[in-house]
Amino acid sequence: MKKILILLTIAVPATLFAQTDKPTRQQKAAERKEKINKLIKQEEEGALIYEKQGAFGIKLNTDGYGFFYEHGKYKTIEKTNSWWFELGERKDKKEEKTSTNSIFFGGSPYIYGKINNFYYFKLGLEKQYLLGGKGNKNGVAVSLIYGGGLSLGMLKPYYLQINSTNGTQDIKYDGGNDSSFLNRSVIFGSSGPFKGWGDVKYVPGGILHTAIRFDYGRYNELLSAIQVGAHLEYYTDNMPIMAKTEAGKLFFNAYVALVFGKRK
Repeated sequence: MKKILILLTIAVPATLFAQTDKPTRQQKAAERKEKINKLIKQEEEGALIYEKQGAFGIKLNTDGYGFFYEHGKYKTIEKTNSWWFELGERKDKKEEKTSTNSIFFGGSPYIYGKINNFYYFKLGLEKQYLLGGKGNKNGVAVSLIYGGGLSLGMLKPYYLQINSTNGTQDIKYDGGNDSSFLNRSVIFGSSGPFKGWGDVKYVPGGILHTAIRFDYGRYNELLSAIQVGAHLEYYTDNMPIMAKTEAGKLFFNAYVALVFGKRK
């Protein structure tokens, strides 16, 4: 019994002491403020406070969507060189999903007149220039971004299920089957997203882009920003998406993106 009392006498004060050593919320906030002030001072003196950054982004284009990754290296306080890649899909403004009369019997919604899914893979280089926000710990850092690279366009045929004299068939548009592919009365529905990958056509191209980035985490290891920009793309062949619509090689779009990542 005496041994237990002795152990309790030692353990209880030690526990209380350990609890008082734990930083409070106010102490953490003060430490964070001191760290930010130190980073601002270092930057004002011309020191690089970070060496590199990696970031992911979700992009909503005026004609589709994309997902990208970038890896940047700080050259100076104001300049960052980056390489990036992006995957996405381009859509036509005329695309509209249609429900079939047979939907309750197994038919699935489809996009009338669509003949290809237009996917792309882009790879490029860019430069980022800090325009404003330097030295303002409560503000937003604004950067100008511009660059370019290569783009690989991928046209995947869009297949439809139709009712024919031979039963249900999967068909793609070939330019001469309008009576079946564009005949709403025989269309059973879409063949699904996995049909057509064996028939993909690859078309190389190039891209130029520019953007403005609003960075809310300038003095933070975590990068968090909103980016607004535009793309100009050119492909070596026409990229048709819809039937009876003139296909082009040159594309221009605008976008807004959410960017999140980390600095080191």
